[in-house]
Amino acid sequence: MMRMIATWALILAWGLALTGPARATDSLVQAKDFHADARTAAQRQVPIMVLFTSPACPYCERAKREYLVPMHMDSSYHGRVVIREVSIDSTARLIGFDGKPTTESAFARANKVSVVPTVMVFDPRGAATSEAIVGLLIADYYFGYLEAAIDEGVRKVRSSKISFKSPR
Repeated sequence: MMRMIATWALILAWGLALTGPARATDSLVQAKDFHADARTAAQRQVPIMVLFTSPACPYCERAKREYLVPMHMDSSYHGRVVIREVSIDSTARLIGFDGKPTTESAFARANKVSVVPTVMVFDPRGAATSEAIVGLLIADYYFGYLEAAIDEGVRKVRSSKISFKSPR
């Protein structure tokens, strides 16, 4: 009996070890330092797409699971956009585009985000490059809305030839 319990425990532990790393990479990067992200975006000449979420929002989870995480995991998007997540309820520290400390919730308020999910696309200076995508909208067209926002951001960033200048 003890041998069977030990075998099942080993199988369970092995299964958890396999799923743990997959879950870690199967999510979006939580915004921590937009100043550093802006430097990366300027070097790549791409915009930064931010998904504003709230932990209790089922539409946020759906937007992440069905649209944003697959984009984030797809290497073809690495040359088109930097994707980050901000929780509008979080007091977690965050460095803004200007290099100054703030919080995720203060960043959301500064960008007038109160409804989630909201997606905004920014240039490396922190200026919005298109209209915010508020709510999940029509699921059949949501991917198209995201693509259009990315395309507009790429066009604006590349046409302005933004170079990164540190305000620090």
